[in-house]
Amino acid sequence: MKDKEVSAKAGIYELKMPKMGESITEGTIINWLVNEGDTFEEGDIILEVATDKVDNEVPAPASGTLKKTMFQAKDVVPVGEVIAILEVSGEVKSSKKESPAQNKSKAPAKQKKVERPKPTPQHSVSTTNSFSVSNSNTFFSPLIISIAKEQHISFEELARIPATGHEGRLRKSDLFQYIEDGRPYKFAQPVTQDPTAYRIPQLTFDKGKGKVVEMDRMRQMIADHMVYSKHTSPHVTAYVEADLTNMVNWRNANKVAFQEKYGERLTFTPLFVEAVAKAVKDFPNINASVDGNSIIVKEDVNIGMATALPSGNLIVPVVKNADTKDLKTLASNVNELAGKARENKLAGDDIKGSTFTISNVGTFGSVMGTPIINQPEVAILALGIIKKRAEVIETEKGDEIAIRSMMYLSLSFDHRVVDGFLGGSFVRRVADYFEQFDINREI
Repeated sequence: MKDKEVSAKAGIYELKMPKMGESITEGTIINWLVNEGDTFEEGDIILEVATDKVDNEVPAPASGTLKKTMFQAKDVVPVGEVIAILEVSGEVKSSKKESPAQNKSKAPAKQKKVERPKPTPQHSVSTTNSFSVSNSNTFFSPLIISIAKEQHISFEELARIPATGHEGRLRKSDLFQYIEDGRPYKFAQPVTQDPTAYRIPQLTFDKGKGKVVEMDRMRQMIADHMVYSKHTSPHVTAYVEADLTNMVNWRNANKVAFQEKYGERLTFTPLFVEAVAKAVKDFPNINASVDGNSIIVKEDVNIGMATALPSGNLIVPVVKNADTKDLKTLASNVNELAGKARENKLAGDDIKGSTFTISNVGTFGSVMGTPIINQPEVAILALGIIKKRAEVIETEKGDEIAIRSMMYLSLSFDHRVVDGFLGGSFVRRVADYFEQFDINREI
C-alpha cells in the first residue's frame, strides 16, 4: 500500500535531513556533491549522509539550483532539520513509502550519468586477469560492506572498483553501477612484476546442504560490525591469569547480607566493572577512539557489558561513569541493564556511549576468549571462567600447593594506537586489582 504523496509547487524548497531508520535521530553530512549556485537535474545526488547504521545518498527532488547550504561536511544534523535551500523549477513530489535504510540494498534512483574512470592495464597483462587498485581510499562504509556481503564481493574486489566519491571514497552508486556492469573485475588477479609473489587464490567452496536460516536484522548488523572491526583495527591479544580467591571468598561470604541491606543481587559483574574502571583511570589512553590521524582520549569512563539476548544475539548495555560509582550503585546499574536485556526492554540510551567493553565469556564456560573490538573503541577485555586449580603459592613456611580460584584475562587491542606495553600493562593492572581485593572490605 502506497503512502499519500505530498507535492510542492516550483519555487523555494527546503531540503531536510531525511530519516534513515526507526531508531535514527541524526545524520552526519559526509560531503556535498552540488555546490551553492550549481544547477542539478531531478534525481541527481545532492549530498551524502552517514549514520551509525547506514550511509545514504540524498537525491534532488526536482530540477533546480542549490541556493544555500545550512551545514558543512562532517556536521551532525538532527532528522528533519533544514540542510539546504533549493530553488526548484518543477513540481516536487515526496513519499514516506520506504526509508533509505530499508532500501539500502536496492538500486538507487535514476540520476545523471557519471563518467567513471576505467582502470588501465599495467604492462602487457590483459585486464581479464589483472588489475591495479582503482580507489586509493580503502575505507569502506558499513553500508558498502553490507551490500558487498550480500553480493559476495570481497575487499580485494571492492578495491578494484572505480570510485567517484569525495577523496576517492567508494559510493553506493559506484558499487551498484559495477554490479550492473557484470562485475568485470570479479576474477582479476593483481599485477606484479615478481612471478614468485603471492596471488590471491580463486577458491570455490562447497557450502554443503541443509536447513537455510535467514539472519534477522540484528544478526546482520552484528555480522557487519564484526567484519568492519576486523577490517579497520589490526587486532592483537594479550593474556594474563589472575588469582581471584580473595574476591570469590568475599563475595560468597557477603552476597546474602548485601542483598538484604541494599535489595540488589551481588554478582561478580559489578566487582569486575569496578576494577576495570580503576585500571582505565590508571591507563587513560586505553579509553580512546581513532578519528583519522587523531586519537580521542575520552573523559568519561563508560563500561560496556557484552550481553546475550534471549534470541542469542549480542548487545552491549553501558554502565555510565563507572569510575564515579560505589559498589551498591554499580550492582544496581548492572542488575537493571541485565534485566532489561533479558526482557528485550533496553532503550537506545542504555546501549550508547561505551568507551571500553568487557565480555564475560566465562559465563558460557569458556576458559578464555579472543574478543573482537567494539568499534570505535580501541580495546576489549574478555574474562574467562573462574576455575579452581592446584597452584603453587608462597607462604611463611615456603612454597606450598593450594586450591585457588583462577581466571584467564585476554585483552584485544587496536595496534594502530595501542602498543604492547600499554595493552600488556593495562590487562596486568586489572588482574592486580582482582588479586589484591580486600577480603575485609565492608559492604
